[in-house]
Amino acid sequence: MRLPWLRARLRLLALAGWDLAVLLVAYAGMYQLRLGRWWGDSAEALGFGLSWLLLSYLLGRYSRESPQPEQALRRLGLALAAAALLLLGIQLNSWLARVLMEATRFRGFLLPWAGLVVLGSLLGQTLLRRRPPPGLPWLLVTTPAEQAVLERELAGDHRRWGAEGLAWRCCRLEELEAVLERAAGEGGLAGVAISTAALGPQRPSQLGALLAARERGLSCCALDSWCERQLQRLPPELFDPDALLVGEGFQLQPGVFTWRLKRFGDVLAAALLLLATAPLLLLAMLLIRLEDGGPVLYRQRRTGLYGAPIWITKLRTMAVNAEAGGIRWAAAGDPRITRVGHWLRRWRIDELPQLWSVLSGSMSLIGPRPERPELEVELAAQIPQYRLRHWLRPGLSGWAQVCFPYGASIADSRAKLSYDLYYLRNAGLLLDLLIVGMTVRLLAGGRGAVAETGGAV
Repeated sequence: MRLPWLRARLRLLALAGWDLAVLLVAYAGMYQLRLGRWWGDSAEALGFGLSWLLLSYLLGRYSRESPQPEQALRRLGLALAAAALLLLGIQLNSWLARVLMEATRFRGFLLPWAGLVVLGSLLGQTLLRRRPPPGLPWLLVTTPAEQAVLERELAGDHRRWGAEGLAWRCCRLEELEAVLERAAGEGGLAGVAISTAALGPQRPSQLGALLAARERGLSCCALDSWCERQLQRLPPELFDPDALLVGEGFQLQPGVFTWRLKRFGDVLAAALLLLATAPLLLLAMLLIRLEDGGPVLYRQRRTGLYGAPIWITKLRTMAVNAEAGGIRWAAAGDPRITRVGHWLRRWRIDELPQLWSVLSGSMSLIGPRPERPELEVELAAQIPQYRLRHWLRPGLSGWAQVCFPYGASIADSRAKLSYDLYYLRNAGLLLDLLIVGMTVRLLAGGRGAVAETGGAV
């Protein structure tokens, strides 16, 4: 089981575990203080705890962020907001509110308890979000072209890629032995990552020094695996096509159990979502028709599994003749988007009709977003390994959609492909569940398909 995404989120899981422990301890302590006995209704306390975790997640308290001083005030505000929502939910539940009022009084139990939870949670956030001390550097054995790609990737937004505080250096294969000797005298290395391209068809004598160092406990891995751990994605220029034959991962393929399990989950979830959102769909269709009198649905041809053409249906969010002048990328403030369409895109309500495509089998709930064939001609010509994304059934949401802001350019498509390649290699039930949770959090914040600048990565 490949879980590189989990390693990058261990601190976030620790934050959630700390919050749950603080909440339960504070609850038991208040019960002892106010009622003279330990604990109360354990199911009630667990419900409080799960509600706190859910609200904190939806508010972004467990998201990755750079540990900067100005974030302290934001974390306080989010903690207070989560506590306020939790208390409001308790008060709106008349039966539970009556029990609590009779037993402990609102001001005598809930408010002090919520205050302890907020303070304890902030303490955990402060301690666990501290920037880790600089560790030993990683040695990356690369070609000059690969080094240029890495320098560009790691010079970007570290808060997005989660690479803050990462120490690394590059060297050529012929320099490996000398660099290893020098590093041993300077305190050592965190590990060595080697690209297949740097090795070439031969296995030169320089690898002897690396094998000897590995015998002494030095960590070694392939460059693509290192990118997965550190960047949570795989830049297409660093992807080794040979990995498709002999590499780890790539387990989500027809005929295997995970493929059938994913399909079962798609059908069940899509059917339930269609039933639950039917009133919302009808309301959206009515608003679209009232705005300009045009059709409420819009069909597009996209590229599906293994490059086969598929048709998807969406709620119309642009003017009727939006593409009369030809196909072009959507952009921030696009005048073609209608007023109703802006809000439908913001909450991704326009995507709901695609649940029929999920039921029919042409799409999945989780996977790379299907692209228009007319645009893919240019994308495949300019982005290496682009068509590998067709190995997976396209999805309503995906790793690229929850990790990268909506964009509309070739540079954005290249960045999204790096996430699609990561998903292709690591797809599984647990990663799908993580993407579902991250999608819900994005929707709860109204951060849907709204184009940003469409500039470079």
